[in-house]
Amino acid sequence: MSAFVQITDVTRVFGPKLSLGEKIAAKLGGNVETRSVRAVSGVTLSVRKGETLGLVGESGCGKSTLGRAIAGILPPTSGTVTIDGAPVMADGTKATTRVQTVFQDPFASLDPRMKVGHTVAEGPIAHGLTTRADARRYVADWFDRVGLDPAWVERHPHQFSGGQRQRIAIARALAMQPDVLICDEPVASLDVSIQAQIINLFLELTRDLALTSVFISHDLSVIQHVSDRVAVMYLGRIVELGPVGEVFGNPAHPYTKALFGSVPKLVLDADELVRFETIEGEVPSPLSPPTGCNFHPRCPCATTICQTGRPSMEPIHDYRSVACHHYKACLGKEEHD
Repeated sequence: MSAFVQITDVTRVFGPKLSLGEKIAAKLGGNVETRSVRAVSGVTLSVRKGETLGLVGESGCGKSTLGRAIAGILPPTSGTVTIDGAPVMADGTKATTRVQTVFQDPFASLDPRMKVGHTVAEGPIAHGLTTRADARRYVADWFDRVGLDPAWVERHPHQFSGGQRQRIAIARALAMQPDVLICDEPVASLDVSIQAQIINLFLELTRDLALTSVFISHDLSVIQHVSDRVAVMYLGRIVELGPVGEVFGNPAHPYTKALFGSVPKLVLDADELVRFETIEGEVPSPLSPPTGCNFHPRCPCATTICQTGRPSMEPIHDYRSVACHHYKACLGKEEHD
């Protein structure tokens, strides 16, 4: 099946904002330090139509930056993102409406001064998806679809609970009738009891609306539940990609294996009740990433080649690939024979 969303060699670099004095000094030939952060570095991914791709990794690995690049919120420094062959940034500055985003904190993403009905209707009116005369009915239909009382459209965000605000944020995104939905930690700020409701709503809507989606989360159990495939990210690069059952069942990259092992697990037949293994070492600074494989300073399998040669994504079999010189040591024998 061909790719619907195609991310090709996407890099996003953040440079420092120079003060007026530093700008003048630079113009005059002065030595002004301008260290940059490569938040995303040469990522190539594809998402098939109707698929949910899970994106996981430690904090600061570049997941949200990549999600914003796919949505056109942060244009890539280099590389391209296309939806069904059309560029997300149509003229280099204007992002397509075919991709919409649900953010982590629904209260921060909603205008506290605006009634929620107006918030949901603003985009569809601007893009001709509904008229001002019909906007109330249009918004009420989407409120009903996400499990909210249509009579609440005249309320302000502070009058809702966290779970209700996230439903409003989902309604606002879907009211734009997107082809692709980016969910950036959409349940992280919610109570555990509410998280399941929002996840089930997400699954129902993506199925009914045939949405293609990228689901970003720290919660591995959520990713395992909602995703068809999973991409594991470390320090701006994808290190493993494959069907969610295969990656969770038999991780190929040492980082993926360590990440899954760091999740606390109940152990009822042992002296300790909870068991987990921490990942050794600290995440390297993105200002000065390691040479070779980014994970080699923390990897128990690292050798000299890991310090000098950056591994490329190599296919294990159809739809599964890994960026590791020694991935066969992590996989079971039956996976690579």
